[in-house]
Amino acid sequence: MSQNKKEKLRSMRERLHEVIFEADTKEGKLFDVILLIAILASVIIVILESVPSFQDEYGSLFIALEWIFTIFFTIEYGLRLYAVYKPIKYAKSFFGIIDLMSILPTYLSLVFVGTQSLMIVRGLRLLRVFRIFKLGNFQSQGQVIIAALKASRDKIVVFVIFILIMVSIFGSIMYLVEGTYNTKFDSIPRSIYWAIVTLTTVGYGDISPVTPFGQAIAAVIMISGYAIIAVPTGIVTAEAMQYAQKTNEQKVSTQACRHCSAEGHDEDAEYCKYCGEAIHGEEMGDD
Repeated sequence: MSQNKKEKLRSMRERLHEVIFEADTKEGKLFDVILLIAILASVIIVILESVPSFQDEYGSLFIALEWIFTIFFTIEYGLRLYAVYKPIKYAKSFFGIIDLMSILPTYLSLVFVGTQSLMIVRGLRLLRVFRIFKLGNFQSQGQVIIAALKASRDKIVVFVIFILIMVSIFGSIMYLVEGTYNTKFDSIPRSIYWAIVTLTTVGYGDISPVTPFGQAIAAVIMISGYAIIAVPTGIVTAEAMQYAQKTNEQKVSTQACRHCSAEGHDEDAEYCKYCGEAIHGEEMGDD
């Protein structure tokens, strides 16, 4: 391939990346707005298709529109893979996986009936609205939440294990206390189900104790539930505050890394904080 042709292809690739991944230009913002409208329209179609009266009257139209949107999103996904220097990194990223999952259900519906309803996952692609309209503060706050969840995952796992032990114990006790007098507590697993519903303060009411001792135990579990619910919230909040103290508040740009397509970089960033490549650098040996 001649050097001149390589330069033209590289320039076209750069321009394509700018339009598809960034919202700094008029063309880029227009592309993203059109994309968001298409995503929203496709989600509405999936919802309306589940209504029997609409399905009976407009079923053929819904199917045609689903395929039109799916073909559009398939082409867009292919262009995204082509526009980045390292397609595999984009394919394994959060939005890369979501983009792929948003087009698979329609193709799977050719083999498995009903899977097209999974296209509702396209709604997650609307998260790009924060980048498109430069709502950088929302992006940075989102990063705080994600970082806090990652930092507190070990504590949350311990908490969940503790809850599982608690409901198992309470469920077994309620089976012993209520089993003789209440046919609804007919097994330990069913009693554990009741304990989970009660401890989380959901209270379906499909199973309830009838003995005074069982009702006393239920009261203890209900009161405990209010205290327990606050625990994971406090864990995540504490981690979020620590993360916020460690990081400086900086404006987030709409620039996407040309190597891994990651977003959420600071406006003065020169290198990608995810893959380490220069955000505006030259392509590295792909041609």
